[in-house]
Amino acid sequence: MLTENQEQMALYKWTQQPSIRRQYPELKYLFHIPNERHCDPRQGKNLKRMGVRSGVPDLFLPVPRMPYHGLWIEMKTETGHTSDTQDWWLYHLRAQGYACRVCHGWQAAADTLQRYLRLVAQQDE
Repeated sequence: MLTENQEQMALYKWTQQPSIRRQYPELKYLFHIPNERHCDPRQGKNLKRMGVRSGVPDLFLPVPRMPYHGLWIEMKTETGHTSDTQDWWLYHLRAQGYACRVCHGWQAAADTLQRYLRLVAQQDE
């Protein structure tokens, strides 16, 4: 079984394949939110002052698709669970018009990305 970090790395590796990039060029905008805090207390305090927030989903795709402004993904292992803080973020991001998904494994996340990118693109008015 892969760790959550390994699942996320596998997903990102999948997004880098030329055949996937040709089919879904918008994946070039996918990025990770580095909110993990494996640091000493001084570094943690500085990160908090810089705006690091606990529970923010792992990945963001800032590509609008009707009716959403973008897609947030919280990566989990096959047996992983979200925390109360993560659930808070997912709830409130949905309320702001974003698609939010908890994906158990990289393949579930790849499927989510493909389904999302197949939605109708928003048109400029």
